[in-house]
Amino acid sequence: MSGRLKARDLGLVINTADPYSVEVGKFYAAARRLGPGQVLRVELPLKPVLTPDEFKSLQARIEHHFGAATQALALAWTTPYAVNCNSITGALALGYDAGLCAQTCAPSKLSPYFNASSARPYADLKLRPSMLLAAKDPATAKRLIERGVKSDHSLALRGGPPVNAYFVITKDRARSVRAALFPPPGLVRGVGVRVRVESTQALDGADRVLLYETGLPQVDKLDTVNWVPGALADHLTSFGGRLNDKGGQMNVLEWISSGATASYGTVSEPCSHPQKFPHPQVLLLHYMQGSTAIEAYWKSVAWPQQGVFVGEPLAAPFARP
Repeated sequence: MSGRLKARDLGLVINTADPYSVEVGKFYAAARRLGPGQVLRVELPLKPVLTPDEFKSLQARIEHHFGAATQALALAWTTPYAVNCNSITGALALGYDAGLCAQTCAPSKLSPYFNASSARPYADLKLRPSMLLAAKDPATAKRLIERGVKSDHSLALRGGPPVNAYFVITKDRARSVRAALFPPPGLVRGVGVRVRVESTQALDGADRVLLYETGLPQVDKLDTVNWVPGALADHLTSFGGRLNDKGGQMNVLEWISSGATASYGTVSEPCSHPQKFPHPQVLLLHYMQGSTAIEAYWKSVAWPQQGVFVGEPLAAPFARP
């Protein structure tokens, strides 16, 4: 692991047609002290899914504005979150894949960023990972950003109590396909993380939670979880990345509302390919090594074309000052 992304490496995109985006983008730029040249203002349709032509226009604006120094992007909105069947974060990093939409259950592009050691993804791989500063409302988004900033350098401190990484096996066998990839339980010495592998439908009253990975269409009792700043959480299900979805399956904004700092979910039917979801051991390893939330999450997904990354990108609880 050679370094990590810093605020100077990040570009911020604000949708001027979206009051949420304008307010949250301004707050984020101040919180992470981004310079004027790091901010791009565009006008996007206020809808969940962009057409390929609408996306092409956004992509061109981004490529024109941001130079070689910009390694990753924060997108200051909740919608749009998709381009046809692709996630907007997947399309921006890997290019829009029209062919995938004919059969979304097929394998998708392998990300060259998967489990990579690079801290300069655009310089090394010509790929800019991105993450949505998405939440149910601006107030919740501001709390999310504050958690991310507060998390920096906060863990693996000498004498501090351990935090807990929960890997949950549910009765939903198809959605618990990642269980074979869960790390062994026990204390990870030197970083103060206790890995816990549990067989349950939902955690109830879990304390000092750094990581929560499970597989269900709906995760209950999130209001009982005590998160640490910088916590990561996701559930393997088909449509967790449909951020405007009011029914059927829980979307990942529920994790953010409950106090997690970053999450991930798919926007179109992925089937239960574990490669389309965060690899539990890769995610935890990169985060514990000092990566930011955007790096750890992006490096943990082998096939991210359909998955949207949500949260405060620069949260880095294990990074040293």
